[in-house]
Amino acid sequence: MNIYLTVILGYFLFVILISLFTRKLASRSSVDFLIAGRNLGIIACAVVVASEWLGGMSTIGVSENAFNSGTMQPILYNISTALGMIIIGFTVARKYREKNVHTVSEMLEHLFGRRTKSVSAVAFLLAYLTLSYVQLQTCASVIAPLFDISWLYAVLISAAIITIYTYVGGMHALAITGIIHVVAMFTGIGIALIIGLDKINGFESLSQNLVELGSPANWYNPFSGDFSYAVSLVVGGVLGGMAGQASIQPIFAAKSASTAKRSAILSSLIIAPFGIMVAILGLIASTGMFFPVEGPQSPLWNELTESINAKMVLPALMTTPEFIHPVLGGLALAGTLAAILSTVGPVNFAVVTIATKDIYHGLINKSAVDQKVVSTARRLVILVNLVVVPLAILVQREVLDAAYISYAIRAIGAIVIMLGIYLRSWISSDAVRFAFAVGTIAILISIIGKEAGWFAVEDTYVGVGSAVILIILGNIWSRLKKRNTQIE
Repeated sequence: MNIYLTVILGYFLFVILISLFTRKLASRSSVDFLIAGRNLGIIACAVVVASEWLGGMSTIGVSENAFNSGTMQPILYNISTALGMIIIGFTVARKYREKNVHTVSEMLEHLFGRRTKSVSAVAFLLAYLTLSYVQLQTCASVIAPLFDISWLYAVLISAAIITIYTYVGGMHALAITGIIHVVAMFTGIGIALIIGLDKINGFESLSQNLVELGSPANWYNPFSGDFSYAVSLVVGGVLGGMAGQASIQPIFAAKSASTAKRSAILSSLIIAPFGIMVAILGLIASTGMFFPVEGPQSPLWNELTESINAKMVLPALMTTPEFIHPVLGGLALAGTLAAILSTVGPVNFAVVTIATKDIYHGLINKSAVDQKVVSTARRLVILVNLVVVPLAILVQREVLDAAYISYAIRAIGAIVIMLGIYLRSWISSDAVRFAFAVGTIAILISIIGKEAGWFAVEDTYVGVGSAVILIILGNIWSRLKKRNTQIE
């Protein structure tokens, strides 16, 4: 186990040192700290965009879901988000960058007015707080068994690491460390996948093992499982990115509108393959071939089987000597943590940016000077963790399910932004505010209903359905209000 710890601790130290070198770049102004001075090139911008998607959901979440389902269904998370980024590149990316905004809510203000900005900011804050605690949980799920510490300490350590390099370097740190993370994750997971396929004697042998264990014969078809759930993954993934602060913020930071467009499209080529790699590893783990009942075992496998915690599948596989040499396993674990860190940083920073620009500077202290905005943003980096950490400790749901709460809220934003840009005369400001306020409440009610067993509707469907209905009702309300005003 010392080898695993040495590799991972070395990687953590390297990332923190890199972020320290970016401090001077990030300390000059709020534009520098929050959006890297709007100076990111195509590669850096594409990598940071991809990093938001290649995190806990693409590693722990996808492997967990593949392990539980015995199918390739979870790759729809990556495929749909990659498709979503391509659509963003050809539609809204240029529009976002041309407006020189810091947040999605600022874009909505340009389209629908200040009141809409305030309502949407609260909704997006809830969405990203949810996503933030989920990402923190995925990081802790690797660290806890690896360091043989409690879940509480694992969450606190994860939060401390993320806070340090986000606080110090801002968006510059996320851009530079994001490139390092992407290289590490593809190298580590790629090596593990090659070894896994070789040891299991290829896809034909994997297929035979999966079918014998109860997977459908067409396990490789991502729609072979729960079709309704599969469609919800696609809808949430495609729409979630269009109003996703963490994935859009690097586009705000692009040096030009054309750079924003091309980097969004390029990011899809990074996002899609990674989910496929991790899903296959989750399926290899589900065969049980590398976790024998007798003989040498993964130091994490007993914890996995005793707690039936599928979140530990990927780290358990990487710490199994029968599967992979400890040095290469340590590299793969570093790649897994790199993926998680590459997303937790942008997600937490999205919360900070929304709270700083939309809530503090937009509502609380509109006259704040730039340095006051920067200092507030740095304090909020710490404050956000004080909110997120308790959620990560106390709230336990399956990773992809919990994350799609955020996607459902962001889907509302995607719909109104597309309508605002391309059909502005058709949608009213009242309709947008109705969609965000009531739609978010509807999503929260659906969560409570599912937990209580009253009904079971996918969060994405609730978000999209309520947005469409409320936009129609809001438009009717606006026309009636306008007509009554004219009569008076």
